[in-house]
Amino acid sequence: MYRRIARKSFFTTLFLTQNDHHRYSVLGHTCKLVWLVLKDGRYDFLAAALLHDVGKPLVAYQDEKDKTTGEYSFTNHEEISYHAIKHWPFVNQTTKSLVRYHYAIRGMQKAKEKGQMGKYKRIKRQWERLAPTQQQRIKEFMHYDDLAKH
Repeated sequence: MYRRIARKSFFTTLFLTQNDHHRYSVLGHTCKLVWLVLKDGRYDFLAAALLHDVGKPLVAYQDEKDKTTGEYSFTNHEEISYHAIKHWPFVNQTTKSLVRYHYAIRGMQKAKEKGQMGKYKRIKRQWERLAPTQQQRIKEFMHYDDLAKH
């Protein structure tokens, strides 16, 4: 009984309405991102495109504001996504890094805007520990992620 409920709940969460920055559901956004990277021949981003939001259904929740708009929030989804795939031997380290840090830039911006300086500094330290080539790849991936939201 428990497994059936959990599986149905997980499946249902793939079709949740995200925030006003996303035109598509969680699954719809992922499909559009996959299409964009394939269209541009960015096969190096394909696995990350498929896996980058795999943690969203696991952390989906509604706060009071979300309940009035019918939207959902996905706090810390990138870290949960990373933990879901980190031991998969068929996923390379570059993909794991893209999944884990794909939201770091936005996370820093949001934390700064909300005056959450502790969170901002923590994310900034993580970002600064990444090699410049990793940072550049994440920025390139985020370009596609942003395009897939609208």
